[in-house]
Amino acid sequence: MNHSTGYPDACPLPAERINELIDALVEQGWYIGESLLDPQLCLALHQEIEIMHQQQELSQAGIGRGHDFELRRDIRGDAIHWLDRESLAQRRYLEAMGALQQSLNAALYLGLFEYEAHFAHYPVGAFYQRHLDSFRGRANRVVSTVGYLNPDWPDDGGGEMVIYDAENPDREVARVIPKAGTFACFLSEQVPHEVLPARQPRSSIAGWFRRNASLGGVIDPAH
Repeated sequence: MNHSTGYPDACPLPAERINELIDALVEQGWYIGESLLDPQLCLALHQEIEIMHQQQELSQAGIGRGHDFELRRDIRGDAIHWLDRESLAQRRYLEAMGALQQSLNAALYLGLFEYEAHFAHYPVGAFYQRHLDSFRGRANRVVSTVGYLNPDWPDDGGGEMVIYDAENPDREVARVIPKAGTFACFLSEQVPHEVLPARQPRSSIAGWFRRNASLGGVIDPAH
């Protein structure tokens, strides 16, 4: 369904912030940028996911892919909708991520082939246990992103993303408050992370820059 947002032309991510992001990925494998995303764009995307939630257009998220896919609310409690470019706000967000992909490839020679992303809505009490977004040699997700959409997120709202040390997965190195405009980015195969239980509905866009792993006529990536 096409939800009109009325959002005007988006501003690209500031060049100095992209350089900051790239430096952080090289030095520590993760980056947190507060107030990085355009506030009007975040508002438009937040309104869109709220409409989807109200109209029951979101699908319960699961774990695993293909034959290994299963619904496990004891592990993951969010509901999702893959971005499909049907709204202007989605197109603007994906355009910004496309520019970031070019910058990452130019600076780090990652060979990123495409970007996929979905809305993620966490109802009250929902969480996502500690995990990696990709396992070495088994998938093609290279860099993960999370763009946060909730305006006026309270200090006691919960729902933080906790980032753990890649070398010591039990050591917390950062905690991301899910407030609108914050953008997190990290290496998919190396950085463990989790989402703590939300005390009010929490909305974000989770995304992945991927390499092309198509082989023998089998298309990958595939949702």
